[in-house]
Amino acid sequence: MPFCSQCGNQVANSDIFCAKCGFRQPVEAPRPTADPLAGITPRTASILCYVPVVGWIASIIVLATDRFSQERRVRFHAFQGLYLFVAWLIVDWVVRPIFSGMPGPTIRVDKILQAVIMFTWIFMLVKASHEEEYSLPIIGELAQKSASERS
Repeated sequence: MPFCSQCGNQVANSDIFCAKCGFRQPVEAPRPTADPLAGITPRTASILCYVPVVGWIASIIVLATDRFSQERRVRFHAFQGLYLFVAWLIVDWVVRPIFSGMPGPTIRVDKILQAVIMFTWIFMLVKASHEEEYSLPIIGELAQKSASERS
């Protein structure tokens, strides 16, 4: 609770005048809300979209904010990171149950696909850190179409 700037009497936040001395209290202007993404560069946003398994969160934040709405390259990386995560989910939820139920010593296609997707995430982290727009097969074409729709 603030105090009167003239006599030191306790005043409420909403008081314009002090109840004791009648002195006008200074009015604080509302502080503008700071943009939490103001300090993030387009390069950093692109890199965050490819963090394995959790990059989808950064991708959704990048696509949902106005900060990067005009940055086509960042939007491309966000969509491609999101589609790469969807591929991971398909392998984890669809392909893995199919191959985990097979009897006998078989080559686990799901493990190979998961390794390929993990390698792709790391590869794209490097490409995004060098500010290169590398388009992956199939996923990259979808990402380019999605990124150019709103620009």
